[in-house]
Amino acid sequence: MGISVKLAAMLLLGIGLVGCAGGDDSGPITFTDDRGNAEQPFPTSFRPEILAFMKTYLNNPVGVHEAGIAEPVQRTVGGRLRYVVCLRYSPKDTDGSYRPVRERGVLFVDGRLDRIIENAAEPCAGVSYSPFPDLEKMTR
Repeated sequence: MGISVKLAAMLLLGIGLVGCAGGDDSGPITFTDDRGNAEQPFPTSFRPEILAFMKTYLNNPVGVHEAGIAEPVQRTVGGRLRYVVCLRYSPKDTDGSYRPVRERGVLFVDGRLDRIIENAAEPCAGVSYSPFPDLEKMTR
């Protein structure tokens, strides 16, 4: 009988937790799922966050050439209002040669780096790049 009481208590606890996790049908709002209704905060530390990210994103972060960065701009990406920082750079390949210049968008949510956009033609259209020497000075 002791086992069935424990089992019943666990089932009731589980049902209670499911009730707490409920709510409306859309679920809880997280920092990456805010439905895009609100204006996003400006990403104040975008440069150091991008440098830290690029150090892990690039196969070889040493010797990047032609690095440029644009100031954060608000764009609608995936139906949500986000800040996007556009990057332009030419990474070094494993054989020491340089790959063609790439353009990437870095997406920020709630002022924090969220992800990189590899096809950045639309969100980066019309931005003005300035040199980004810190990206060229990266080490391993």
